[in-house]
Amino acid sequence: MAYTRFEKARMLGARALQISLGAPLVAANSLGTADPILLASREFDAAVLPMRVQRVADALD
Repeated sequence: MAYTRFEKARMLGARALQISLGAPLVAANSLGTADPILLASREFDAAVLPMRVQRVADALD
């Protein structure tokens, strides 16, 4: 599934907040960094982000 830039930004921001509050990492932290945004981005790139997008059909259709 291809995400829009808004969906990606929302998921990365939410996951970065979770990581900064102490949530366990899903992807291995091989870089040794503590930056939650970078860690969330690595999880997104590895397709292991523990989130999904539920799209709703347009009300005008």
